[in-house]
Amino acid sequence: MGLELEYIEGQTPIDEDEKEGLRIKTISTRGELDEFEQKNIEQALTWTIRKKIPIEEILSENFILEVHRQMFDVVWTWAGTIRKTDKNIGVDKFQISMELRKVLDDCKYWIDLNTFPPDEIAIRFKHRLVKTHIFPNGNGRHSRLGADILVSHGFNRPVFSWGNASLSKKGESRKKYLEAIYQADKGIYEPLVEFARL
Repeated sequence: MGLELEYIEGQTPIDEDEKEGLRIKTISTRGELDEFEQKNIEQALTWTIRKKIPIEEILSENFILEVHRQMFDVVWTWAGTIRKTDKNIGVDKFQISMELRKVLDDCKYWIDLNTFPPDEIAIRFKHRLVKTHIFPNGNGRHSRLGADILVSHGFNRPVFSWGNASLSKKGESRKKYLEAIYQADKGIYEPLVEFARL
């Protein structure tokens, strides 16, 4: 029996080839997958607070990939690698590296010129990461952790609360989060900044 997954609004389906990258072959349901991924993410959170991470490191392609690897390497063989398939969201698979470079350069520019307040810089960074959709799966969770790392290590501010709810499950918080993401897609970032600090 293979991995059978149901998806809720805003989740990117995992291709059959990508499912082959599942390290724990006994996982067969979304609930089991979520449980193992959450344990892996908790290990990644511990990894991020062990040392002070400078902005130059945070805003590097290697670090972006390493964060994803730390979050999902117990569960997926492709953790920390750029996706090789096109998805229902994100840039073309061949443009990911170029787009990621733009995201990192833009974020450096915003910081150097104080273009936006720190929270907004971190949220814009998060939004651009998730919009690029670098990985086969876990992009939302990865981009939120990326924003938390940037705001805490880069700006010495508290991590975001993200609505104080699980955003991986259907519910009112996820609905508000997705509405804020859709507003950010139109260049309106205030709802996402506000949601992140609820």
